[in-house]
Amino acid sequence: MSEKLFLITDEVISIQEVVDKVVHPNAGAINTFIGTVREMTKDKKTIYLKYDAYISMAEKKLAQIGDEIQERWPDALVAITHRIGRLDITDIAVVIAVSTPHRADSYDASRYAIERIKEIVPIWKKEHWEDGEKWMGDQLEKTPYPTGKPEGEHLS
Repeated sequence: MSEKLFLITDEVISIQEVVDKVVHPNAGAINTFIGTVREMTKDKKTIYLKYDAYISMAEKKLAQIGDEIQERWPDALVAITHRIGRLDITDIAVVIAVSTPHRADSYDASRYAIERIKEIVPIWKKEHWEDGEKWMGDQLEKTPYPTGKPEGEHLS
């Protein structure tokens, strides 16, 4: 895996590799957020998900989130890796690692990162259920695309 701090990949994510990117002698805390594929969403049973992304823009937006975190928590180091492609139940979709001198900041910055990812990063998921499938227009799951995913640079 690349040493890039902000990465979109179709490879299995190594949690340790993401964490290693933020290890620092002045870090008193390293917080990791690991987003996984869940089986049940409300009353629908998910069989698998397919994530797709506008890769170059998604990596820029992840870096923007890193910059925003640096502004709010100047001593923070951040690395984010998001996976695309087919992911089965329990697979890791995203790993966020944040190191800070103190634990409260690492928790706060980590939560900030995942919420901003869902707000601004061009990553889409297609949910495959027992009785159908649908591209979700954003990760906040507010805007389904009725006719499929948006056009753009895709890995798959």
